[in-house]
Amino acid sequence: MKTTTPSHHERKLNDHKRINAALIATTLLSTTLFTTACSTTQDDASATPQTEAKQSAPIHAQLKKEKMRRVVESEAAGVADLATHPLFIPPTPIMESDEQYRVIEQNTVNLVSESPVSTFSIDVDTASYANTRRFLNNGQLPPVDAVRTEELINYFNYHYPSPAQPDQPFATHYELGPSPWHSDRTLLHIGIQGYQEEAAERPPANLVFLVDVSGSMNAPDKLPLVKQSLRLLAKQLGHHDRISLVVYAGSARVVLEPTAGDETFKILQAIDQLQAGGSTHGSAGIELAYQLGQQAYIKQGINRVMLATDGDFNVGLHSVDELKHYIENKRRTGLQLSVLGYGTGNYNDHLMEELSNRGNGNAAYIDSLKEAQKVLVDEMGSTLQTIASDVKLQLEFNPQWVKEYRLLGYENRRLNREDFNNDSVDAGEIGAGHSVTAIYELTLADAKRPWNDPLRYGDNSSGNTNDSDKTNELGLLKIRYKLPDQQNSRLLEFPIDKQRITRQLNQTSDSFRFASAVAGFAELLRQSPYLQTYNFSDVINQAAQAKGADQLGYRSEFIQLARLAQTLSQ
Repeated sequence: MKTTTPSHHERKLNDHKRINAALIATTLLSTTLFTTACSTTQDDASATPQTEAKQSAPIHAQLKKEKMRRVVESEAAGVADLATHPLFIPPTPIMESDEQYRVIEQNTVNLVSESPVSTFSIDVDTASYANTRRFLNNGQLPPVDAVRTEELINYFNYHYPSPAQPDQPFATHYELGPSPWHSDRTLLHIGIQGYQEEAAERPPANLVFLVDVSGSMNAPDKLPLVKQSLRLLAKQLGHHDRISLVVYAGSARVVLEPTAGDETFKILQAIDQLQAGGSTHGSAGIELAYQLGQQAYIKQGINRVMLATDGDFNVGLHSVDELKHYIENKRRTGLQLSVLGYGTGNYNDHLMEELSNRGNGNAAYIDSLKEAQKVLVDEMGSTLQTIASDVKLQLEFNPQWVKEYRLLGYENRRLNREDFNNDSVDAGEIGAGHSVTAIYELTLADAKRPWNDPLRYGDNSSGNTNDSDKTNELGLLKIRYKLPDQQNSRLLEFPIDKQRITRQLNQTSDSFRFASAVAGFAELLRQSPYLQTYNFSDVINQAAQAKGADQLGYRSEFIQLARLAQTLSQ
């Protein structure tokens, strides 16, 4: 007779059943001994023990029957019983239904013959990257709409050369190379590098911190982390800087009047007073913060309200729309608004992004003290000091060489073609030393597998041209921007030279390969239909080979996040 050897899984299951049975048997034995002891004691004190025993017999029988039923159910459950034991319960996942994200309609492929011009506002926010990291570190893939591709790409410094003089606020660079996820596509990598001010040259700053101390902020990753963040920043300020502190919960109040930045002890004492409790009266707090900002306004300086919150605006005198218009009007007085998001569970990402956009500021998500160090210390100049405002990019593609294009990310920043020349249309800001990266995926004229079939009846955009000066141009990049405190924009133009295409991915720069790896990572998290065989292993390998010096370790951290995402996706 053939003997069947139990599998490892079956042996493990049988072991769990024996453990459960032993535990239940021990419990029943203890219960029996306890009952017997009680009955013996009762026999000594009672005159009619036999009568009571007869009366209780049906009850004991029913209890025994119920216990046996539980034993059978427990054995049938097997390993499932162990899974409910506290030692085996996984951490509580982030409840995405309690967090609010703006729905992102991913950019689609455009035919150059139908729509040759792409226009968008630049974006230097990085909140989405830190928020995505928070989800992954908590063992959960982020919601699709929490991933904004451009914010993941722009989290990293790509070491673009900086302009030498402040009268030219930024320098522009581009690189063309093969797409890592589609052999028939070409990527256009555009980089803008802002002029870097030295710390000694930074204008004096008038900062008003508006801190949410409502009950929803009573968590270790919220108000305590806010206080740690403020302590880091307070130590970076000098005598000519001013800092104020406003809190809001059931009501708004001033904790610190405008104070010189070198009065560190006084500032730290005010920060230490912050405690959470009450409902959220966000709009009243913002009104009070702007009043203090106007009171301490510094001409030719940095004047900014910094809102630290989880975004849970549930009480207030104004609707959210009125709040947005209020912030939008205040930016015209020279006071900008930046948002620092904190916390898990009820984080309102949509509102945080919208408020920072209306306030001509930036949005960051602080998930750790390390991120606070990056945003408020290492990148203090780019976070606070604006060197160019209302920055818009427009690309006109040459149909002679480009059939199709797709912009990766910036879905929330798209503009109409006519908005580019309209100086009244708001756009993004660039801070001192900030870099901005945008990536287009192109289908060139010689591609064998374009996304779209050719038109049966042709079109009038064949790209035929007799202008020899333009025959090698894939397109024309145009940038509009305003210098601080100016109303009229300036225009820059950069032809994209077809001859600069690099044919092999391993011959492109580290910046090109790492940025495209981050873009591919975002596309995977967003479940993009445009990727073919590219996967998390490809992201990891490509990023590792293009990591470069990585002095602060951000690129190494990204590779570990990609490994986490790979495991969680399985």
